[in-house]
Amino acid sequence: MDRLAKIIDAPVNFMMWLSCFVGLLMMLHITADVFGRVVFNHPLEGTIEIVSGYYMVAVSFLPLAYISRTEGHIIVELFTRGLAPRSLLRLEVVVNIVTIAYLMVFAWKTGEEAIYQSVSGEVWETATGFVAIWPSRWMLPVGCALMAIYLVYRIFLDIRNAERS
Repeated sequence: MDRLAKIIDAPVNFMMWLSCFVGLLMMLHITADVFGRVVFNHPLEGTIEIVSGYYMVAVSFLPLAYISRTEGHIIVELFTRGLAPRSLLRLEVVVNIVTIAYLMVFAWKTGEEAIYQSVSGEVWETATGFVAIWPSRWMLPVGCALMAIYLVYRIFLDIRNAERS
């Protein structure tokens, strides 16, 4: 299992670091845009489109698997607080299975849309031209599929831990 963990952790960590780098780029880009607008009265063209079409998508969807691995999602324990550890483990497996099903459908449908937009060459219009947006469409299926893969691995870990206890 340790070897499998390393295989899964590599892309999970890469996507997290990539989203951190994109977040840094976003901050620098917006800062340069504001500086150009205030100091030179000349903002950077296409900032809003690039931020909303690329940076925000990457920061939102690429680290999903990492957040799942570190248990960073919001968890409400109102009804599960009193469950026995074994029952809680079973419930987590069921929830992960449902989540995997949702993520795979979401990855499939957004993958279809990414293919369609890639073929058609989707662009957004800016004040002075166009920004190609179709590459950012691939971040959704990649982020969701990676989270689904991690959750499959997590189910195996939970089942193994249940058998040991």
